[in-house]
Amino acid sequence: MIIRPETPLDHPAIARLTEVAFRGIEHSSQTEAAIVDALRDAGALTLSLVAETDQGIVGHAAFSPVRIDGAEGGWFGLGPVSVLPGCQRGGIGSALIGRGLDRLRQRGAGGCVVLGDPAYYRRFGFSSRHALRYGDVPPDYFQSLMLAGTPAAGEVSYHEGFEATASGR
Repeated sequence: MIIRPETPLDHPAIARLTEVAFRGIEHSSQTEAAIVDALRDAGALTLSLVAETDQGIVGHAAFSPVRIDGAEGGWFGLGPVSVLPGCQRGGIGSALIGRGLDRLRQRGAGGCVVLGDPAYYRRFGFSSRHALRYGDVPPDYFQSLMLAGTPAAGEVSYHEGFEATASGR
């Protein structure tokens, strides 16, 4: 398996992968592929990594900027992360996330937030012990990882691409 940045030729495969990966998932809004497209179209897909095997693209992870109390501060949001159903639980998602976090560190990012399963994201160092909030999401499911600098505090907002898809972009 290789992990590499996406190329324009990968866009259709990423969309199909993301749709298949989230199909039937209870917590999914089924807009994840549209979110990735909206972020890309807005130039807000800061980091987009694919995992490729001899089967083709089997995984994808997106990182985009977030605001804290309305201001940019070098923090990013992780997600969506997609892995083909037949390839899940094989380390592909972990490899994508780990590589993405390493690249954010290299860029001098302050930190990263994620909305997801605490047990899964804890292995990367994410924690809900922080002074960040995201709407009315239960604190255990909104986690952060400080990468550099000082801890951040305040209300987090994701890029508008996440909201545009809710209205059927």
